[in-house]
Amino acid sequence: MKFIYTFLLLFFSLLSYGQIDLPATSNTGGILKAEPEKKSSGFPILRAEKSNEESKYLREKQKAIDFREKPNNLKTAGDAVKEKWTKDKEALDKYRQDQYLGDFKTTGKFVELYCRDHQFVDGDQVNIYINGKFVERVVLGGGFRPVLVTLESGFNNIEFEALNQGSSGPNTAQLKVLEENGNLVASKEWNLLTGAKASLIVVKE
Repeated sequence: MKFIYTFLLLFFSLLSYGQIDLPATSNTGGILKAEPEKKSSGFPILRAEKSNEESKYLREKQKAIDFREKPNNLKTAGDAVKEKWTKDKEALDKYRQDQYLGDFKTTGKFVELYCRDHQFVDGDQVNIYINGKFVERVVLGGGFRPVLVTLESGFNNIEFEALNQGSSGPNTAQLKVLEENGNLVASKEWNLLTGAKASLIVVKE
């Protein structure tokens, strides 16, 4: 019996010395590297899509110019450049003579005169008369200035007297005449030295 106890004691002692310690580790697998977070504004990205819809302004037809509706907006881009850079013609002696601009007939009660300085805008001024009676003094600018003239039966002599020559060359102007119904019946120009007149005759039938 003593022999059995001694054998068991020896057996458990050898067993305790024969255990192999395993190294401790916290690694349970391969190391995974976290990918850096992509910055985001948090708002969905909207992509602009091209629209095939044609602008309504491209489809609309341009309105015809009406001298009576917009008398001061009759200049083109070319006119603006011309007014800025073009000098008046040389003040020649022939511009001392009166100029006749023609005549026409109408059945209307009045005509509309539109005049402007079509060359260098330099302060040209004119007095307008009908049958010798003063109507209006006009300073000629870059835009058309409207003047309404009531007609008498028969001959109506309309005169434009140059009061000055501005700061450059003769007194210069472009004249357009419209009937009561809006028809353009005359388009003329004048070059006058101070005191000279340009005239046209309108016959009211």
